Amino acid sequence: MNNAAEKKLVLSHLWVAFIAFVVACLLGEYQVLERSGLFPALDSTRVYFASVSTHGVLMAFVLTTFFIMGFGYYVAVSSLKQPLWNLPLAWASFWIALVGTVLAAIPLLTGNASVLYTFYPPIVAHAAFYIGATLLVVGSWLWCAIMLVTFGQWKKAHPGAPVPLAMFATAANAVLWLWTSAGVALEVLFQLIPFSLGWIDTIDPGLARTLFAWTLHPIVYFWLIPTYIAFYVFVPKQAGGYLFSDEMARVAFIVLVVFALPIGFHHLYMDPEQGQGWKLLHGIGTFVVALPTLVTGFTVIASLEIAGRLRGGKGLFGWILALPWTNTMVLAVILSLLMLIFGGFGGIVNASYAMNAMVHNTAWVPGHFHLIFGGTTIIMYIAIAYYLWPLLVGKPLFSKNLALMQLWTWFIGMSILTTPWHVLGLLGQPRRISTVVYNNLLTLAWQPYEFMMILGGLVLLGSACLLIYNLAKTQLTPAAETFTEAVEYAEPIHAVSTLPEYLNGFKFWNKVIAVLMAISFGFPILQFFFMDTFGSSAWGY
Repeated sequence: MNNAAEKKLVLSHLWVAFIAFVVACLLGEYQVLERSGLFPALDSTRVYFASVSTHGVLMAFVLTTFFIMGFGYYVAVSSLKQPLWNLPLAWASFWIALVGTVLAAIPLLTGNASVLYTFYPPIVAHAAFYIGATLLVVGSWLWCAIMLVTFGQWKKAHPGAPVPLAMFATAANAVLWLWTSAGVALEVLFQLIPFSLGWIDTIDPGLARTLFAWTLHPIVYFWLIPTYIAFYVFVPKQAGGYLFSDEMARVAFIVLVVFALPIGFHHLYMDPEQGQGWKLLHGIGTFVVALPTLVTGFTVIASLEIAGRLRGGKGLFGWILALPWTNTMVLAVILSLLMLIFGGFGGIVNASYAMNAMVHNTAWVPGHFHLIFGGTTIIMYIAIAYYLWPLLVGKPLFSKNLALMQLWTWFIGMSILTTPWHVLGLLGQPRRISTVVYNNLLTLAWQPYEFMMILGGLVLLGSACLLIYNLAKTQLTPAAETFTEAVEYAEPIHAVSTLPEYLNGFKFWNKVIAVLMAISFGFPILQFFFMDTFGSSAWGY
């Protein structure tokens, strides 16, 4: 990427993402301090839930959306080696999303949008929150359009040629996001905004939760795909080897997109509005979507083994020690995979009906979520930033040692934070509460784990500050010499010269998705229009 305007576009997105990230980490530490009950001066239900809601929105919507858009622009230009289609529209997308973020932040910070990061009525936020969130999504839709048009332009100019894997995966993410964001868009536009503005008197929570379930789980894979892109196209090269299989990578992304969409009802296992058969169907689909993760784990580990053996690793496990552990991308992927293993186990528990019933409304759930999202996903966002920043600003990374320390502290802090959360869940601590106002032997048993969570949160907050410091110093410190290195994408062991269209495009897969979504969500949504339901007024009154 040599165009200064495109670099500025990418950096603008990434700075918004990481500023949101560090603010969210600060709010997260406040929450574990307040929730522990060890600091009575901090006790405030109103402040706590405003903090939780802002933390969730900043992490799950603002950090991810801006990071994915900025990273997508970089991938499109650098992998396709062509200018970005419609740069003015890309800037329009940025400003629309940023204005939406600021608009949503006002009611969040004033305690008028304390609905967590899920949109579950009859708890309703101020209309400005929903309008701001809508603008953020609209900005991301423009990004999707830019990615898919750029993708199509390249294919038209190179008929029959395999689309570079990084861009193929980015386009897959755009397809996934257009499909999955439709659910929450329908909920917000036709239920929550009219309700919050007083245009309608009642709302159907069952329909709202069903529409949000359309979005709730697939959005996790929208966040995760940039991580997988780094796994496949950056890690093998940085480790000194080759990608094990380009075709397997494409299969993983396709299965991820196709089967990640019709599976949201495992979040509604405890809800009465959907029948057991539909929940079973979605539960089976949830286990199917584990397949691309297994394929990714195998392919990435195989790629790392190739690199380790090329670097002189001997014996069964000698290749592991031969890997360049001081390379930030390699270290990050190792730590990310470790957290994915344990977080994935928790996900299997959540997807299993009987076991989910035991942990559904306990601290286990945020423990699992933070390990997968805050651990597996975010640590790779950080590694991508360390890799791209010198390429974007034309200067070497300010401190590689500081970056390595930051990655280790993020891993350690996340482990300290999420382990007691899982234990507390098994000990019956409920989630979505600010404080515990009763004491017995069980609640007393929670206290050591609460202290551990405070410690883990402090380590994570310090790690986040190290990241911002390193990136800012890289960009602002005058360089003694110009950094001229270019992005390096991994090459597969066996070069790919031709591919069948179903591994090189999405026309066929969009049809498959349409059928699966009609089966999985058609009747569950239509039933609300053909049977008597009971609406709820605002705040349940």
